[in-house]
Amino acid sequence: MSYYPINYNTPSPYIQSQPKGGQPIAIYHLSIKIISRGKGKSAVAAAAYRSGEKIRNEYDGIEHDYTRKGGVIHTEIILPEHAPAEYADRAVLWNAVEKIEKAKNSQLSREIELALPVELTLLQNKSLVRDYVKQNFVEHGMCADVCIHDKNDGNPHAHIMLTMRPFDNGGAWGGKQKKEYILDKSGNKIYDKKKRSYKCKSVPTTDWNEQTQAEEWRSGWAESVNRYLEKLNHSERIDHRSYERQGVEQIPTAHLGVAAFQMEKRGIATERGNLNREIDDLNSRLRQIKARLNKLNNWLKEERADAPPTLLEVFSEIANHPEQRSRKQQIADIKLAAQTLNFITENGIKTLADMSAVVSKLRTKYDKLHNAVVPMSRRYNTLIEHIAQAETYSKYAKIYNQYYTLNGEKQEVYYKKHGDAIVAFTKAHEYMARHLNGRTQIPLDAWKREFADLTTQRDLLLSESDKLTAELRSAETIKRNAEKVMGVTAPERKLSHDMG
Repeated sequence: MSYYPINYNTPSPYIQSQPKGGQPIAIYHLSIKIISRGKGKSAVAAAAYRSGEKIRNEYDGIEHDYTRKGGVIHTEIILPEHAPAEYADRAVLWNAVEKIEKAKNSQLSREIELALPVELTLLQNKSLVRDYVKQNFVEHGMCADVCIHDKNDGNPHAHIMLTMRPFDNGGAWGGKQKKEYILDKSGNKIYDKKKRSYKCKSVPTTDWNEQTQAEEWRSGWAESVNRYLEKLNHSERIDHRSYERQGVEQIPTAHLGVAAFQMEKRGIATERGNLNREIDDLNSRLRQIKARLNKLNNWLKEERADAPPTLLEVFSEIANHPEQRSRKQQIADIKLAAQTLNFITENGIKTLADMSAVVSKLRTKYDKLHNAVVPMSRRYNTLIEHIAQAETYSKYAKIYNQYYTLNGEKQEVYYKKHGDAIVAFTKAHEYMARHLNGRTQIPLDAWKREFADLTTQRDLLLSESDKLTAELRSAETIKRNAEKVMGVTAPERKLSHDMG
């Protein structure tokens, strides 16, 4: 499948994260994008779409009418000090931005997309977003255009469009960059004979584009949400860091698109929903295995202080039970005794003290399993997204190509009819641009083959987790029956560390 560069002027949709256990809970989502004329985009078009309004772009004469768009439940403009009061009008603001930016590749706006906590009411979310925007953007000199969307699909979110230029004290647009002279060691300007001028360099007038700002904005959103959740007595919290950065031994689930989320909500299983259920199962298995290992290890540390029973006594307790037990229970006891004896033999356990080495061995197996599962699952998630986006790209390419050949009113009419497909294709194209690393072919078949291989690998790892769980069960059987022996006979016998 071929991939080709395109120009487009359509906003990409918000992609929703899956609620935990199918129930709506606060999730972390914050993405940062640049709306650039160099990519065929328009700040006016983006603002009209996000606000559900009709705005004419004075730069190119195109009128963008999205008054029929649903799901827009709140909009507002928040201005910083020194910004002209008339910029509180959305059309005036973004046409002023289009006018001041002269270059064909100008960056027109920065956009922040936020997932809103579903625990909060609309009024509370409006206050949350307003506080966050003022503190992180407006107080630093940016105009903010805030639009909150909610289609009652469990996916409330906000779009925040931000201006890229500062204002001077008189309310006029300032420059994005300024020139500074390059000085020598003595602090003198350096003259360039070839250019017949002093050497200079361009320096940003703000720190808004620095990489560290993105991390501050992301962490600031998590802090703002958690502060509101705590203040309003909600137990949920969010974290802007990945599980790996948090130090959490948790496999991340895949993101659901809006369509898949709606299907899951109606009880219809989807491929991504099934994947997330499998990941939840793996997470549960790994948590249980680790917890059981910790309990065994702690028990062994405690028992070192006292003389433990012999393995012969422990095994007798496993195999011999009162005669009143049913035949079914007696058969189960015999099977359990056989499994435990096999575990003792395979691991070379001669005394109960040897159990420490066995538990350490089980811990090593767990670490190896966990270290294999986590990267496998992450790649599994990535391939799910690669394949879905590639198939979307192929499915809607013809519709987008037709859309792009049209101009003016015809393009607007065509978009109203095929808007969902055009937005889906645009998103898929943006995704491919980020992940193909300059390649001109989409390796869909290769991705599908790798996905099939990973599915086989996942099944093998599930089998390994079952084996490890069975070994843990045998170790726990020894522990449980050792405790029974000690509880009954400890005061009456002299304990020994050997097999007797």
